[in-house]
Amino acid sequence: MSTRETSDKADPIIESRDQLIAPMQAGEKPKADWRIGTEHEKLVYKIANFAAPSYDEKCGIRDILMAMTQFGWEPVEEGGNVIALKGADGAVSLEPAGQLELSGAPLENLHQTCNETGRHLEQVKAIGEKCGVGFLGLGMWPDKTRDELPVMPKGRYGIMMNHMPKVGDLGLDMMLRTCTIQVNLDYSSEADMAKKFRTGLALQPLATALFANSPFTEGRPNGFLSYRSHIWSDTDPQRTGMLPFVFDEDFGYERWTDYMLDVPMYFVFRDGKYIDAAGQSFRDFMRGELPALPGEFPRESDWWDHLSTAFPEVRLKSFLEMRGADGGPWNRICALPAFWTGLLYDQGALDAAWDRVKHWSVEEREALRNAAPAQALDAPLPRGGTMRDLGRDILEIAREGLKSRGQLNTSGDNETGFLEPLDEIVASGKVPAQRLLDQYNGEWAGDITRAYDDSF
Repeated sequence: MSTRETSDKADPIIESRDQLIAPMQAGEKPKADWRIGTEHEKLVYKIANFAAPSYDEKCGIRDILMAMTQFGWEPVEEGGNVIALKGADGAVSLEPAGQLELSGAPLENLHQTCNETGRHLEQVKAIGEKCGVGFLGLGMWPDKTRDELPVMPKGRYGIMMNHMPKVGDLGLDMMLRTCTIQVNLDYSSEADMAKKFRTGLALQPLATALFANSPFTEGRPNGFLSYRSHIWSDTDPQRTGMLPFVFDEDFGYERWTDYMLDVPMYFVFRDGKYIDAAGQSFRDFMRGELPALPGEFPRESDWWDHLSTAFPEVRLKSFLEMRGADGGPWNRICALPAFWTGLLYDQGALDAAWDRVKHWSVEEREALRNAAPAQALDAPLPRGGTMRDLGRDILEIAREGLKSRGQLNTSGDNETGFLEPLDEIVASGKVPAQRLLDQYNGEWAGDITRAYDDSF
């Protein structure tokens, strides 16, 4: 989640709708300037007993962050606590229960992305060896209850944790127990954004299936392959979901702005502190009638903050975020940006991918999204076939898109090799979660601590 550093009272007050639309318009870039941003979260645990470290204990989360400064990272503080880092490789931030996230820098190609990921993991592993902590790539804690997990000292998290139980049953699980991989991609125009948004949204269930990696809750199988994805279905319906209006012919920046104005607020950031505005209306804020700050009007930074508080399967800010995948081990992290870059950054691939899904109805897309967490590649497609069939077709389209990009490393390899983990999953028909369940029921003999064997 986003990390704010300062409250800039000098930034302009919002006086027109044009200022609300401006962030999305500002995201337009010529194709030569398109970049790839990859975000990945990992669970942090103490090797001695598999417990989640607290923020301020010895070799806890704060110490891990501070130890990373040896690699050139600069601390970011909130209320006197270090809650993030910034550096050449982007930002390192904390999710609510101490999940560690790298929000990578915008990069030109997937070779750079995988090098960045490798540098980050080498750094955290070096710190982990000294501190006795490990890092686990899963979509959800395999064994922890909510009460066993710490809460990080970030003001927005306290507000969100208070609000979540009022709008869904699983929001606290989303905050405390899950991990994801996300990809941030650019667009050239409003029309290009809309087509990429629609294609990405329709195919998020496939990404969920391919990366499904959260089959355990509190030490036992939970009946799902991506329980992380299921959690989003009961978190907060006003800020999540498949967004049917995106598929309307008139979808664009205006419609997205209307949607975001209807998303209830969480907070306002002033003087380095988060003010609770949960459930209040940004429309009221623009009239100077926000109960949390009566008589005040929003500034452009408040709108930027608000754009980060909706959590649909694809999100628009000044770029598009693909949000459907579970966290996973190092060898699958680079596969997600490869998947989406291949599909969305080549016009022929984008056209072919959209042709594959454009005939689905609202109901059919929703049914596929609802089936993916439990059935993954076995989920039935609208109008025949299974998600596995779709996976074969879409991976071939993505491969051709990556070939067309012609981005080579120093050995002359293009970017298609990063799709290989997904090719293997589709060929076998078994997603990562199913392999974990096979191990749990076989060699692990029900011992969930064996899940930690595959740490980074």
